[in-house]
Amino acid sequence: MTALWAQSALPQSAPPQSALPQSAPPQSALPQSAPPQSAPPQSALPQSAPPQSALPPAASAASEKSDTVIAIFDDGVKITAGEYQTLLQANPAWQGQDRALVLHKYAVLRKAAALARSRKLDEKSPYKDALEFSTMVTMAGFASEDALNSLDIGGAEIEKFYNEHKEPFKQIKVSAIKVAFGGTAPPEDNSSTAMASRAPKKVLTEEEAKAKAEKLVAQIRSGADFARLVQLESDDETSKPKGGDLGTWHMTDNVPDAMRAAVLSLKEGEVSDPVRQSGGFYIFHADSVTYTPLSQVSDTIYQQLRQMHASEWLHDLDANTKVEFPGSQESPAPGASPSGPAKQ
Repeated sequence: MTALWAQSALPQSAPPQSALPQSAPPQSALPQSAPPQSAPPQSALPQSAPPQSALPPAASAASEKSDTVIAIFDDGVKITAGEYQTLLQANPAWQGQDRALVLHKYAVLRKAAALARSRKLDEKSPYKDALEFSTMVTMAGFASEDALNSLDIGGAEIEKFYNEHKEPFKQIKVSAIKVAFGGTAPPEDNSSTAMASRAPKKVLTEEEAKAKAEKLVAQIRSGADFARLVQLESDDETSKPKGGDLGTWHMTDNVPDAMRAAVLSLKEGEVSDPVRQSGGFYIFHADSVTYTPLSQVSDTIYQQLRQMHASEWLHDLDANTKVEFPGSQESPAPGASPSGPAKQ
């Protein structure tokens, strides 16, 4: 029973929620409360669907014309394949379910609604009040959805946004030197480069490692070859054979905040100050700084612009909605302006 009535046949018309939370529409613009609890008693509705064997097998949707009759209800009303697709669009929760079962659910809904009308429940409280509130919320959702679907976002607007907001699309090819502290000394490098001027490695304290890292940064900023210092000084045995290469980093990569802040602030060819992490200090080098091409992010920008315009629409609606409270000390809702000038 609960599963049958969990999803209404009415369309779910709230505006789509973007993956970009920064521009989500203000929630205060539309009513958030549920309608009064005045639904017909649950016991008046059937508790289960009929056995599957009693349901006619559904034909392949691909082989049906839109005007093909696929079901006849017990009041003689027929439903076509095209009308069934419209029903699924109105109630997406039914999409992907067995068609015969969906049509049975819909038939029960129709019968229950007809019963309510025959008893004129839509004219009696509390049912009338609940219906009016539910209709208001649904129509508000339609207005929001229609405003969103009416947007005209072209390539020029997308390109303009991209050019003015490039930072989120920055990508930096990164290499690094690690100066370890504590624990045990890293294994000695027997490569010819390291052998040329090798001194026995020793375990550094945190203070010693920091001082060494700061000295290396000063050398690099004075013109020392970063790639050579990687081979001579880095304690990161994974990236060292690759010249310290840590790959290409993006704004959304899951890396420690201190590392992200240090790397993303670099210009091409620059090195960061030492960044402390567990077990060592890292010196990051921006090998190259580029931006993800517009062609790869245009869809993301389009969705973000849709959400921005939807937010603007709701903000304007909210700002132009006034409520007066005559004879009371009620305060305007958060974000709303008083309906009249403040008293002096």
